[in-house]
Amino acid sequence: MFLQILWALARRHQDAGIVDVGWAASLGGMAVFYGIVGEGATEQRLLIGGVGGLWGLRLASHLLFDRVLGKEEDGRYRHLREHWGAKADAHFVWFFQLQAFLAAFLSIPFLMAAANTSPTLAPIQWAGLGLFVIAKLGETVADRQLAGFRSDASNRGVTCRLGLWRYSRHPNYFFEWLVWFAFAALAWPAPGGPWALIMPVIMYVLITRVSGIPYTEAQAIRSRGEDYRRYQRSTSPLIPWFPQEESA
Repeated sequence: MFLQILWALARRHQDAGIVDVGWAASLGGMAVFYGIVGEGATEQRLLIGGVGGLWGLRLASHLLFDRVLGKEEDGRYRHLREHWGAKADAHFVWFFQLQAFLAAFLSIPFLMAAANTSPTLAPIQWAGLGLFVIAKLGETVADRQLAGFRSDASNRGVTCRLGLWRYSRHPNYFFEWLVWFAFAALAWPAPGGPWALIMPVIMYVLITRVSGIPYTEAQAIRSRGEDYRRYQRSTSPLIPWFPQEESA
């Protein structure tokens, strides 16, 4: 229902970028919901509700202010709108519904964690908390480095190669991927918890093969052309690694 409302807003304003905000907010909201209604120990429910809720709030607010409010429609969705033409609104209905289904499926680790009846955290959960903090710090640094680069008008049409962006073409995606290992660690001691490790695998496929890197890089090539192609040839796509010398 939430994403259906956002689709109506997207249709009215002709800006489908709000779907990313809705996806993150839905996942964070479900973590909080499971934390409230789950049958596990209070400590476990507070943990997953707090961590998942904070993650969703941070990501949704970043996407809202960085890509939606006061901005033109994200180039990825603008390209889809142009490609679909007169049928764009109808196609976006199903696109938004797919995101709602995906959010519900990916929330399974939150549901598992909220069913954990142990009143104490296992060592793997403490490790997951540490990984979560590292991932969010890394993502925040990457976002700020990119925002600082984009704030300089002389960098328009040029690819950011500063800081973390020198070692990965998508350090923000990389750290977001690590978050899902943290969620799997938090769910691990719960009944069926080890199955949560499937989620980072699914997220890797989504990021590298479906809706993350492919769409983002297609738009980058449209806007930055050969400069971005050189960046692709020299820089790791996701996992940070030492860059190669750029070739002409």
